[in-house]
Amino acid sequence: MTEPLVDLTIAVHSATRPIARAVASVIDHTAADVRVNVVAHNIDPEIIRTNLGEYAQHPDVRLLELRDGIPSPAGPMNYGFAQSSAPYISVMGSDDELAPGALDSWLAVAQRTGAEAVLARIQLDTGRTDPYPPVRGGRRTERLHPRRDRLAYRSAPLGLIDRRRFGDLRLTEGLPSGEDLTYSLTVWYTAETLAYDLDGPAYVINADAGDRVTFAPRPVAQDFAFLDELESLPWFAQSSRADRLAIVVKLIRIHMFDAILARARTQDDLDANRSDLIGLLRRFERLAPGVRKLLARTDRAVFTELASPHSSPASIALALDKRHVYRSIPTLLPRNPFRALQQQAPFRTLFSGFRIMNGAR
Repeated sequence: MTEPLVDLTIAVHSATRPIARAVASVIDHTAADVRVNVVAHNIDPEIIRTNLGEYAQHPDVRLLELRDGIPSPAGPMNYGFAQSSAPYISVMGSDDELAPGALDSWLAVAQRTGAEAVLARIQLDTGRTDPYPPVRGGRRTERLHPRRDRLAYRSAPLGLIDRRRFGDLRLTEGLPSGEDLTYSLTVWYTAETLAYDLDGPAYVINADAGDRVTFAPRPVAQDFAFLDELESLPWFAQSSRADRLAIVVKLIRIHMFDAILARARTQDDLDANRSDLIGLLRRFERLAPGVRKLLARTDRAVFTELASPHSSPASIALALDKRHVYRSIPTLLPRNPFRALQQQAPFRTLFSGFRIMNGAR
């Protein structure tokens, strides 16, 4: 093949993943020169070669192997990055696929705008557009601002990234979860120019993998170990109070409440994890003083319930459910109504996401 414009990496660790579908969506529906790097991770590459079918012999498909014994996508994705030489890099889940022309559209946006990263529009398995990140009004797509456009809500680096600018950046290895968080935040908060292909063909999330496994909750510290790396990054250490608030309020809304839900299924789990969860909230407040003031009343009610020694899995679940009643005043407003229209407060964040999900301009 000629030197590609894009190196796209797909990590696959299981014989049941539909890797041929993922590769076909790129190879068959992209006009630009693209190389697909399929990394067989901790599995016999011949199994993956067989599953690739006709694409195993395609000149634009490269089958790589990594055996590190670590059940994390960070290693194989980083290996794909290290083997890349194209001007742009991209990543893709083995369950997922690209809508026809998606990669060409990202390239066109990058070349038109000079963006060092182009965020993909994500189509959820429901068929609707992912509301994250909840960018500003008017379906703003060019010259994004990491804080004002709430880019922290896009945790995965899906789309197109300039390898010349971020070729040395890597996902965080050794973590049980959150391996892509600091990678994505570093791109969003240090790139000179960012764009969002919000009207283009989508990155399509599928939910048909048959080998997913549900694990018992890990210790809180393990799930949030990415915070140690985040705090160590020079750009984060030098970031403004407003930037920190924007990042940390997202971490609370998207990650912490899920952590509470996973650890409040039984009374024993709740009792065992309560102090660690409260400690995590305090850590977030140290990282971004005042962040609690941006939270919805329903959010803060969860923390009140969590701190109560009389709370139960049922009472925690009820408090968490109330967070999802999106048209209620307690979900839309912080405790201080004068903060209601602050950029990171719940009303504007939810409204922007709702607009995107429903295709409004």
